[in-house]
Amino acid sequence: MTARNTASPSPADPAGAPDAAAGSAPAPAGAREFRFERHHFDRIAQLLHQLAGIALASHKIEMVYARLARRLRDLRLPDFDAYCALLDSEEGAGEIGFLVNALTTNLTSFYREAHHFQFLEQVVLPEIRAHNTGVPKPRLRIWSAGCSSGPEPYSIAMVLASTLGADLRRWDARILATDIDTHMVETAKRGVYALDGVSGIPPAIRARYTEPATLNGEPAVAMSGELKRLITVKPLNLLERWPMSGPFDAIFCRNVLIYFDRQGRTQVIESFSRMLASGGYLFLGHSESLYGVSSSFHQAGPTIYQKA
Repeated sequence: MTARNTASPSPADPAGAPDAAAGSAPAPAGAREFRFERHHFDRIAQLLHQLAGIALASHKIEMVYARLARRLRDLRLPDFDAYCALLDSEEGAGEIGFLVNALTTNLTSFYREAHHFQFLEQVVLPEIRAHNTGVPKPRLRIWSAGCSSGPEPYSIAMVLASTLGADLRRWDARILATDIDTHMVETAKRGVYALDGVSGIPPAIRARYTEPATLNGEPAVAMSGELKRLITVKPLNLLERWPMSGPFDAIFCRNVLIYFDRQGRTQVIESFSRMLASGGYLFLGHSESLYGVSSSFHQAGPTIYQKA
């Protein structure tokens, strides 16, 4: 999301990318604990698209059933008729968040698509420094839209801290991290990760900006207070009103837009353009492009776009 919607939806990689698959039928009723028919899937897919802009492909029927069957057990509901009725009721308003969280998959890692962080270090930050020569307290704003569990904004923070060094203290530097999945927002705020999840961090950077910790009783790594002070983490649906005003020097929205329909992608990209400072940069995912979506940017590198 991350859509996420990423979205980031998140904002987060949503659970199902849109595609042309059609006609998939649910497994036989006898193979399931709960009866789950195509009209149940269609209603849930309609709600997910309405709420998060995610176009849920029809071949994701089995995934939807598997994830929501757990929720039916937790709620002690007898079937999906009862669950859909809950979603459509006034009492079901609080269930919507659980639905979105259950149907988004947050695939992320530290320094994922490393060329983006190299570009941030070698191009974006030097440009901003040059533009602020002589300014007592330069302003720097970066947005991680669809931050998932947090590796992306913390990677950005590590680049800022390691590149600007002690000079960062005189900067008015902030990183906004948002995601539609409230569980991921809380994980990003905590900033504690299992050891097998931090292998992408360069050893010298990891030694400087992380601390030993425990997670579920196992050895883990915690992001340092220096990094956390740079980051504000908030829940946000990219297709709803944005409370911030910008401008941002760079926006990372990677592997989120591919899960929106064309109208949703255009809406979000146009809003990004308005939020970016003149000459600001937009970083997209490896399978995303602005071709045929927006003329407000020119390409500055692989999946890197600069506001015209």
